Amino acid sequence: MKNKVETQNGYLPKKYSKYAAEEYQYKGNPKVSFPITFEEVPNGTKSFALTLIDFDAVGVCGFPWIHWIACDIPGEINELPENISMNNTLSIVQGKNSFASDFVGETDPKITCGYVGPTPPDKDHKYTLDIYALDCSSLSLTSGFSLNELYDKMENHILAKNTLVLKSQN
Repeated sequence: MKNKVETQNGYLPKKYSKYAAEEYQYKGNPKVSFPITFEEVPNGTKSFALTLIDFDAVGVCGFPWIHWIACDIPGEINELPENISMNNTLSIVQGKNSFASDFVGETDPKITCGYVGPTPPDKDHKYTLDIYALDCSSLSLTSGFSLNELYDKMENHILAKNTLVLKSQN
């Protein structure tokens, strides 16, 4: 399986990250999710799931920062469209990001669930986007699920996994 995310000069475009224009933010956070293409999808793929995690955040906050987790992405699409996290025209199911952590204290579900773009505070960070092709159309998760719940539900359903590393500017 191959996936692609457009970059600019090797970085995630500003529209999706720290330097997003105000119209692409919600309460000061970048909220427009980036498009992802799907190619060479394995036979039998009925859905996709994804995780977007900043492992460079460990040095800043003490744990990897979850920016986006989602599942039940239809297996027949060639591209996950821009801003799917907010407009959700495909009825994907999205989980909690790290803003939902008790350490952060955010309670607004428009921030704690779904995509919140990179905002590296100390230096450029690398973000790990893992995309999973699954043999089932639904993982039977509900909005606000946790990363561990996603991993548990995907067990024995993964046909392929692809990893992209996306950089974002400080």
